[in-house]
Amino acid sequence: MRLRHPDGSTVHLAYCTNVHPAEDLAGIHGQLSGIAARVRNLLGTERLGLGLWLSQHAAADLLARPEELAGLRERLSELGMEVVTLNGFPYRGFHDEIVKYRVYTPDWADAERLRHTLGLAEILAALLPDDVTDGTISTLPLAWRTGWTAEKAAAVAANLDTAARGLRDLADRTGKTIRLGFEPEPGCIVETTPQATRLLADVDRDHLGVCLDACHLAVGFEEAAAAAGLGLPIVKLQASCALEAPPGSQDTLKAFDEPRFLHQTRSPSGFTDDLGEALAGGLPMGERWRVHFHAPLHAAPPPPLTTTAPYLREVLDALFGGPAPLTRHIEVETYTWNVLPGAPPDLAEGIAAELDWTRRQLAALGLKEL
Repeated sequence: MRLRHPDGSTVHLAYCTNVHPAEDLAGIHGQLSGIAARVRNLLGTERLGLGLWLSQHAAADLLARPEELAGLRERLSELGMEVVTLNGFPYRGFHDEIVKYRVYTPDWADAERLRHTLGLAEILAALLPDDVTDGTISTLPLAWRTGWTAEKAAAVAANLDTAARGLRDLADRTGKTIRLGFEPEPGCIVETTPQATRLLADVDRDHLGVCLDACHLAVGFEEAAAAAGLGLPIVKLQASCALEAPPGSQDTLKAFDEPRFLHQTRSPSGFTDDLGEALAGGLPMGERWRVHFHAPLHAAPPPPLTTTAPYLREVLDALFGGPAPLTRHIEVETYTWNVLPGAPPDLAEGIAAELDWTRRQLAALGLKEL
């Protein structure tokens, strides 16, 4: 969806397709004509924005077969969909039975992460609508924190320089500017926005910046206004909510301790890599917990649990409530629908409800759907 900010600029709202398990082109086309088409119809919108996730296999296939890339672009247009942003964080196998720490590999010290990301940039430049010249890609926050060495830091710095050069070359060749957003996440080398400001201080700011994930910021107990004013370009916002458990209610989180994804958990006095560790005594029960479990934006979990939806509203206000938007790309990224406790949801209805919730929050800030 496209919305007009009061300053006249266009803001793009999309949902992230990493909620879907497809790893190949046939599966991606099935997503588009299936669930994504239903989401568009439920919303009644002229253009449905997609934050496309392409596995390494699918991306390599598109790069090797230009006719498939052209066909994907044509199919998106036929279905009333558009892509201005990619989620380049998961590399492959994002819906395997167990993902956990594997989602952080290959990291930015690995030449394969660089190669894959520059390939995604080539694909995005080809998929952008004719009237859009700027695209964005979100990516992991350099690396998971363990195993970090001076040699690894040097390799990361070299790869970031090469990435910036590649993006500049792409802009010169195509007229399309693709920007890369590193996504601070609890437990990673770039864990918070202050760390991002320090560790990314010397990057090419025309092409490299940050992707703010509201769930991650909430788990870090970061102030919304401070995160929005971190001093680096905000390439993209991932609109997401964390789970929150009030003091003494943590037993109700057991249903969310599932084996596929990593659910970093923080209280005001401590941190664990995963929810199971916290429940086993890693965090004090007498404190409020926030859990990296991307909860639906529009719906509350069973009480006494809540979500950080009020915090997400603060983030939206900080980024879009001022005289000009601080970013122009918003991606609703609730990839956990299939591991929520209880009966399987109607995925299209859930995604449509999240997008509608988000556009209503933006409308309250003065943005109008185009």
